[in-house]
Amino acid sequence: MGLDGVIVEVEVDIGQGGLPVMIIVGLPDTAVQESRERVQSAIKNSELNYPRKRIIVNLAPASVRKEGPAYDLPIALGVIAASGQIPLEDLAGSLVIGELSLDSSVRHVSGILPMAASAREAGFNSVFVPACDAAEAALIPGITVYPVNNLMDLYNHFNGVSPIQAYPPYMMERIESPAQTDFQEIKGQEHVKRALEVAAAGGHNVLMVGPPGSGKTLLARALPAILPLMSIEEALDVTRIYSVADNLPADTPLIQARPFRAPHHTISHAGLVGGGNWPRPGEISLAHRGVLFLDELPEFGHRVLEVLRQPLEDKVVTISRAQGSLTFPANFQLIAAMNPCPCGYFGDHIKPCTCSNQVIQKYQKRISGPLLDRIDIHIEVPRIEYQKLSDQRLGEKSRAIQERVDKARSQQINRFNNNGIFCNADMRPEHIRKFCELDQAGEKIIRSAMAQMLLSARAYHRVLKLSRTIADLSGSQSIQTAHLAEALQYRPRLMEFV
Repeated sequence: MGLDGVIVEVEVDIGQGGLPVMIIVGLPDTAVQESRERVQSAIKNSELNYPRKRIIVNLAPASVRKEGPAYDLPIALGVIAASGQIPLEDLAGSLVIGELSLDSSVRHVSGILPMAASAREAGFNSVFVPACDAAEAALIPGITVYPVNNLMDLYNHFNGVSPIQAYPPYMMERIESPAQTDFQEIKGQEHVKRALEVAAAGGHNVLMVGPPGSGKTLLARALPAILPLMSIEEALDVTRIYSVADNLPADTPLIQARPFRAPHHTISHAGLVGGGNWPRPGEISLAHRGVLFLDELPEFGHRVLEVLRQPLEDKVVTISRAQGSLTFPANFQLIAAMNPCPCGYFGDHIKPCTCSNQVIQKYQKRISGPLLDRIDIHIEVPRIEYQKLSDQRLGEKSRAIQERVDKARSQQINRFNNNGIFCNADMRPEHIRKFCELDQAGEKIIRSAMAQMLLSARAYHRVLKLSRTIADLSGSQSIQTAHLAEALQYRPRLMEFV
């Protein structure tokens, strides 16, 4: 349910009278009901005895709706055990998960990681999972994982004929995935690179505005290369989401690279935040601990953009249905890009804009003020001059920028002392009061900015968070006036074009 597992007991009773039939009760969905045919064929094709009697299968607790084919293997095992073909006492303390094919082989099941974690929390000492999912289950320490290839392997294991060898615990190895684009390959745009460095150091949201072809998408795709590596806790957190969404690569049991999600602007409301009859994580949850890149921001539907407001503040998304509510984590870094007008050239010093002021205003107002207020860094990305574009000299490497970002993030982790806050963007009001103190000159500057730029209370706090990050990048213990001035430069100036 969501990212949490609920232990389900599969009870099997074989009656003496009545027609030979298998009845499954306990709120099963269609996929669970179809287990009857899969289980019967798998047992027969394993050359085991399928009792031609009335079989009742109960999935407890009956109040929880069951969905998916993960119950095939435990149902088949229950039928075999109830008919006396394997000793029942050997099943104690074990959790069994798996989908059966008609030839009795065991197939992949989504969500193995949270299932194995729930098994450990419930006191189980061993889990039997599909062999292709064993590496994922082995990420959970303190539990023995048995990889199962087919039903006959499980039969031989419990009868002591050929015990299944336990899967070795997963040994964490740092793997640095190559970035799509290195910052040294991007010509010009030094001020944008600086803004992205600040964003990476503090986990801040960014909006880039500029004409077509100025490099906004390229810059956004280069951002993961300067983000700090994920910790073990963060990697397990992200892997759990991808496991539930069934997006985990077959050869990658643990996701170590920060997610980078770039949905198309035609995405639906449910696709972005999650949903469905049985709610699944959406793009904002798949971007947890990583980057959500929204290109051509005004082209997204108004309702789709507005649902981002609550996750940007709370770092979680709650999906409510008649059966109850589910909460998915959504602590992502928003990077958005847009043109200043429909033709894209408003404010460009070379190509004239063909849009009227009314059309430009209407286009820019597709993005609401409350959403813009939640974005820390607003940066203009101008056209690149030929001299810079043709220059053969390379810029600063992403690795060098990442080292500065890592150093700043380390200061923040030490500052917040592992209390659930990983970066400055996550600071709450009490942390802002404690760690973002300004001197007399800084107070004067922010007071003037509040009056001239009409900053809201939220914008005021975001400026202080951004100033704290800029100070961390410079190695300063306190926020200086230069840090505050740079942070104020990143406030929105979108409507000044009109």
